Amino acid sequence: MTQTIGKSFKDILSPTVLLFVFKVTLISLAITAAVLWLMGGSLNSFVSGYLSWLPWEWIQTTGASVVSVAIAYMLFIITISIVTSFMVEPLLITLAKKHYPETQVIGSPNITTSLLLSLKSAMIFFILFMFTFPIMFIPLVGAVYMLWLWSILLKAPTIYDVSSLFLSDKKEIKERTKKSTILAMIAAGFNYIPVLNIFSAVFAQILFLHHILGKES
Repeated sequence: MTQTIGKSFKDILSPTVLLFVFKVTLISLAITAAVLWLMGGSLNSFVSGYLSWLPWEWIQTTGASVVSVAIAYMLFIITISIVTSFMVEPLLITLAKKHYPETQVIGSPNITTSLLLSLKSAMIFFILFMFTFPIMFIPLVGAVYMLWLWSILLKAPTIYDVSSLFLSDKKEIKERTKKSTILAMIAAGFNYIPVLNIFSAVFAQILFLHHILGKES
């Protein structure tokens, strides 16, 4: 795993990856801004209704703004993950040819399947986040819990995107994606750092690429 992480950090600093992240970020910002502009009123109403059933008065009085900002932030993170999934195929192939020239591209992710996996993961993430939001206020536990939630957003779509290009045997995919939750949580750590959060989804893709195709010595 150490080699996988090391290779991934080197790749993420390359001009090719940086340009990819720049394009994905612009697209994701535009989509997120459009959604918030169109649904801002509904979002505020939802947050007020959601907080009304929580038993803690301090969350009801001070939590509305926190929840609203958190939801807007989560929407941006979800959007980046989905956009990255749509656009990442050429980048993964380029990196695979660079590091593993003997590896053959045997397929391509199905757009519909990729979208459905991304939306399913986003829905699971959002539902768990909304119904377990108070856990975020528990020191340390809340931080680790959020990493786990973000890993749900990244794990399944990323495994599908990477494995669809290079693997066809389901047993082999399962074998090579062991410890994938830990890798997804490592990538999700970028979400805690302003600006660097735009690298989380693509870092997950690169991590999984090296994890699936590489061989740790």
